Amino acid sequence: MNPQKSFSNSPSAGPRAHPERMIAIASGKGGVGKSTVAANLAVILARQGFRVGLVDADLYGPSIPGMLGIPGGTPPAMTPDKKVIPAEAHGVKVISMGMLTGDDRPAILRGPMVTKYLRMFVAQVEWGELDILLLDLPPGTGDTQLTLAQAFPLTGAVVVSTPQDVSLKIARRGLRMLEQVNVPILGIVENMSGFTCPSCGEVTHIFHRGGGERIADSLGVPLLGIIPLDPAIVDGGDSGVPLVVAAPDSPAAKAYAAIAETLAVGKGAAVGLRVPFNWNVTTGEGRPAPAPDAATDRPLSLDCDATGLTIRWADCTQQIDPRDLRLACRCAACRDEVSGKPLLNPATIALDVTPNRIWSVGNYALGVAFSDGHNSGIYTWSALRGIESPEAENV
Repeated sequence: MNPQKSFSNSPSAGPRAHPERMIAIASGKGGVGKSTVAANLAVILARQGFRVGLVDADLYGPSIPGMLGIPGGTPPAMTPDKKVIPAEAHGVKVISMGMLTGDDRPAILRGPMVTKYLRMFVAQVEWGELDILLLDLPPGTGDTQLTLAQAFPLTGAVVVSTPQDVSLKIARRGLRMLEQVNVPILGIVENMSGFTCPSCGEVTHIFHRGGGERIADSLGVPLLGIIPLDPAIVDGGDSGVPLVVAAPDSPAAKAYAAIAETLAVGKGAAVGLRVPFNWNVTTGEGRPAPAPDAATDRPLSLDCDATGLTIRWADCTQQIDPRDLRLACRCAACRDEVSGKPLLNPATIALDVTPNRIWSVGNYALGVAFSDGHNSGIYTWSALRGIESPEAENV
């Protein structure tokens, strides 16, 4: 099969604001080979004919440049409009903190700076036209994961684990975190599976066996592939020549190729309202186009006028009074984060308060700015549905 047929590569299509598919490579814990998986998947996708970008989102422990043979410590060039020009290796465009710092210089960053760099790595890089942008996340469920889920329309995430029970349990937590922010789970990759002896061919399952399949079945997500242990994978990472280039006929390289094809031709971005958008309600600029009817938990269309915010869901149409929307804000200024007790005094909210700007927050929420100056509220899809609306009617 030729997976490239899944995308339109016509020059007349023009540059896209976002790649066709934006996929996060995640793990619950470190040491499972996530970055090795990300690097090899990026290269094999490029070798299959796709235009691929790779963001090394592990700002504190960047490893992608070394794995792809990109020298560190030399700041990338800038375009006249102040966009970063990514490095390129093995047909993959790459941005990483490792390109900005030397091998022995730590990135000492507080949370707000992490957010700033992540946004820059995705939105302020001169990627050109891309079919797929892979994001190699750091392990865990912290600022990086939340920032990317909120700021960008991720097509989905691939969760990497090893077969041991402890790794699988932590992978389950990471997977649940991604689900909570409405990032679709594309599947699980079981890395460092059985070791095949190069002399006799006997397979030894050093870290048990079947763990990836069991957790995939229990969570109802696909098992994308099983990658065996192979010393050549380590050699390739150290030399800057990934396994899929150095030994394309090896069992591990074939496993990477099969996973890559699945990711490339899999289901597109989640149906529903097209994100991202930033809608100036007053002028109408940036209003999101309605989506076709589909089975989804995301809104299909939004409207906002003097009567309130109208949301068309797959199963009903909901109208929310502007003041009710303002009073339902659950930001830290309006509600105690620990107890959930309301801090906002309803008497302080004008009867004629209205939204003047609405924007998407990842795949899972809306941000709303109001005429009284309040703009820190994030309304998840479930929170919006929970706002009582007597006008809601079943479809």
